[in-house]
Amino acid sequence: MNILFHCPTKFDLNSISNSMLGGIETLNLELCKNLSSKDYNIYLSTICKKVIKRKNLINIPITKLKKENHNYNFDYIVSSNDPNIFNLFRDSKKILWMHNTLAIEKALRKKKLLSIIKNKITAVFVSKYLERKTSNFYFFNRKIIIPNFLSNKFIVEKRNYKRKNNFIWSVQREKGLKETLNIWVNYIYPKNKKTKLFIFGIDKNKFRKLKNYYKKYNIIFLGRVKKNKLKRTYKTSLGMICLGYDETFCLNAIEANACGLPVITFGETALKDIIKNNYNGFIVKDYKSLSFKILELINKNQANRNKYINNSIRSSNKYRFNKIKKKWIKLFNTK
Repeated sequence: MNILFHCPTKFDLNSISNSMLGGIETLNLELCKNLSSKDYNIYLSTICKKVIKRKNLINIPITKLKKENHNYNFDYIVSSNDPNIFNLFRDSKKILWMHNTLAIEKALRKKKLLSIIKNKITAVFVSKYLERKTSNFYFFNRKIIIPNFLSNKFIVEKRNYKRKNNFIWSVQREKGLKETLNIWVNYIYPKNKKTKLFIFGIDKNKFRKLKNYYKKYNIIFLGRVKKNKLKRTYKTSLGMICLGYDETFCLNAIEANACGLPVITFGETALKDIIKNNYNGFIVKDYKSLSFKILELINKNQANRNKYINNSIRSSNKYRFNKIKKKWIKLFNTK
């Protein structure tokens, strides 16, 4: 079976260790590499300069694919957020991998609406939340929910119960960060001067002038780093702050859980379906409640800490690749 994964952003098969690689690109790379086998010839089209070949896996520049589309025959095309590629391959079965919301106005502006309407498309949503947020106007042939999967890089073989009283922020969007920094400075730090807040994903240059100010309160901006550094920090920390604004899935929360970190959140968007209150995280109603919950977690005894570590890891197991892979294989084998 020949399957094309289409992801119209700038990366290639050699980008897997790039710390700047986004979540959608990482998912495409890992799914392609893990599916490629004697049963599946996998093609990945991206914005890249040259063809790269691995065993049963070929990375094709999008410009080459469009120019020479008559030379390719795919049983399935899985396109991340972009339906326009379907117009070049009339006989292929078409799957639109929906990672983000797609408003009608945006679909019109980006010239995606006509491609969606005229092609017989199966839409794969990464969460129930995203499926609910997507308009029925698109008239998809089928709608399926296949959650994003946990990268093997975040699977912990040996659990660490000796944790420092440190917390993580690793969402790239800044919404809610200012308020979180304020409660840290005014409420968390004065009550526990050894507790640290590590900020990942945010451009450090935006906070360059305030970096030394925040450092006095044990707030450390680390920018975007490689996954192995994230994992090392997660494994020794106590909790993650992920408020839940604009999350269509939230890989960060799954990765945190896999490393034993309960997630403190407002329980909005897709996080509502991922975090179970007082099990693998805590759902709070506002920033004041957020500060209380951080201090409460710091003061919990070892037995309670261990419980949340175990629950978090247990919760992440359902997102392991081998389980999610079965859902993709079932989809490809559907007649």
